[in-house]
Amino acid sequence: MTTNEGRLVRPRRSFIFSPGLKPEMFPKALASGADIVCVELEDGIAPKDKDEARKHALALFEVPQADDGVERIVRINCLREAFGLLDVQAILAADSPPPALMLPKVRTPDEVIWLDDLLTERGHSCRLHVIIETNAGLEAAFEIAHCSARIDALFFGGVDMAAELRCRNAWEPLLYARSRVVHAAAAAGMDVIDVPFLDLEDLEGLEASAILARDLGFSGKGSIHPKQIPIINSVFSPSEEAVANARRIIEAFEEADTGLVVIDGKLIEKPVLRDMHRIVAIADRVSS
Repeated sequence: MTTNEGRLVRPRRSFIFSPGLKPEMFPKALASGADIVCVELEDGIAPKDKDEARKHALALFEVPQADDGVERIVRINCLREAFGLLDVQAILAADSPPPALMLPKVRTPDEVIWLDDLLTERGHSCRLHVIIETNAGLEAAFEIAHCSARIDALFFGGVDMAAELRCRNAWEPLLYARSRVVHAAAAAGMDVIDVPFLDLEDLEGLEASAILARDLGFSGKGSIHPKQIPIINSVFSPSEEAVANARRIIEAFEEADTGLVVIDGKLIEKPVLRDMHRIVAIADRVSS
């Protein structure tokens, strides 16, 4: 199923990074249960190792990838930095580029449009995932989300955002920023992924944080270790009750052929259908 904006609906409940410098870890990350595996070229790679990591990361995609339902992304360096420009040059030169790119520290729509134009000129079909983690990016989040049809998801970068806003990296101080990113993504019909929970030993705290993010409107959440993934996937998977209710609502609208229906005494209007179809599509993908 696709959204009204033409984007494929797929589970993006969880993601995990795999270091570009260690390509042998990529298969392990793919088997971790995460919906998204992101090969890391940015913060997790020291400047002296950037060239080697880039070479290893791009080599991973020179061979056909398995149709295993795991979304593969490469996080390049900021497009406003020399390492980012080198990443783009290498991707444009590749005959088999990564299927998707994650763009960190995006500040304005212009940099996304610039990359989109270059990829189009080269004939690459790479999708884009944009991290909103700067104050300027937060201010322009709505425009960024609408600037390219290649964008599939926005990611909220809480650590960098807290530093930019000079606030504590906690739920309450970042609630406004999170909400802005959720609203921008929802308006563009795309997914929105929350920052990883950094305390590896606090699994209860992870679950609570994931529930807060889900209830705010996030589609998923990042992880820093495979042991966090089952909890994240569970929180962001629609319940059997929610799926059954969504199917009932879809069926009721199909039978009524009107803009509203009444189910269990509750008035439901047609705009709700979009979310119901999304719940069913994600449930179907997860079960398969």
